[in-house]
Amino acid sequence: MDKIVGRFAPSPSGRIHLGNILSSLLAWLSARSKGGRIVLRLEDLDTVRCPRRYALQLEEDLHWLGLDWDEGGTAGQGPHGPYEQSRRTALYQAALKRLEAAGLVYPCFCTRRELHAADAPHRSDGRQIYPGTCRNLTAEEAAARKTAGHRAGVRLRVPEEVIGFADGHLGWYEENLAEACGDFLLHRSDGLFAYQLAVVVDDAAMEVTEVVRGADLLDSTPRQLLLYRLLGLPEPKFYHLPLLLSADGRRLSKRDQDADLGALSCRLGPEEIIGKLAFLAGLNPEARPCRPEELLAEFSWDKVPREDLPVPPGLFDGT
Repeated sequence: MDKIVGRFAPSPSGRIHLGNILSSLLAWLSARSKGGRIVLRLEDLDTVRCPRRYALQLEEDLHWLGLDWDEGGTAGQGPHGPYEQSRRTALYQAALKRLEAAGLVYPCFCTRRELHAADAPHRSDGRQIYPGTCRNLTAEEAAARKTAGHRAGVRLRVPEEVIGFADGHLGWYEENLAEACGDFLLHRSDGLFAYQLAVVVDDAAMEVTEVVRGADLLDSTPRQLLLYRLLGLPEPKFYHLPLLLSADGRRLSKRDQDADLGALSCRLGPEEIIGKLAFLAGLNPEARPCRPEELLAEFSWDKVPREDLPVPPGLFDGT
């Protein structure tokens, strides 16, 4: 069997919540059930939103839940460090230069306000498709804007083609990126590298072979696959899991403070939280307490629902 490497890649901008925990649990089970390893990478590109104290708290929370890792974290243990994205910007810059040398990127001077004000196409979910405003600027026009003090981001020239993949859980998914999002940002005008580029560079450098994450990131995958192919990097297997929904149908997020681990740990122990999440995910016949390792022997993606998971009222209120 080829070496399996899974990963946790949280953004440490606050306490982890139920959705983060479910994603981490399934990533842990998927890799460990195949004898694989786990990498912990901290996606803290925006250091203002992700102070180091949150990363340290996140590591403490994962240990408390029984979700260990073999490589990475703030201690930087392993051969592929550093494992904090804020310390890996030279790698992203090198990848961007390769794309630039191949003529695959261009500077974009559009501000967020200008894009919102423009009569640009939108997806069915309301998200805007970049209309290509700066795609055909000449070198002279771009230089003049920079001289005038306009800050530029960098966008990838998206080809007119369909990119698809077989998700390990949800099956076939494809998008024509030119129609779905248009040319997308790789480097923002405020100097931060975009998620799409950073995650591709990091997963390849850390030899990650499988990526487990929420279905809200499903439509990011064709963009990332395009970057893997343009950069000549090996592509991991993707598994997208259903999202947890509140009683009113909203996706649980960090805004739901009663669902973050700070609040949950006041009501429930780690084995209770793991057991209830495993029950929702079809891995535990009852909402009984259990440790992650107790789920390994019978783990299968076939048991995990493909539809989003409503959280029954009171399930995480305590016993």
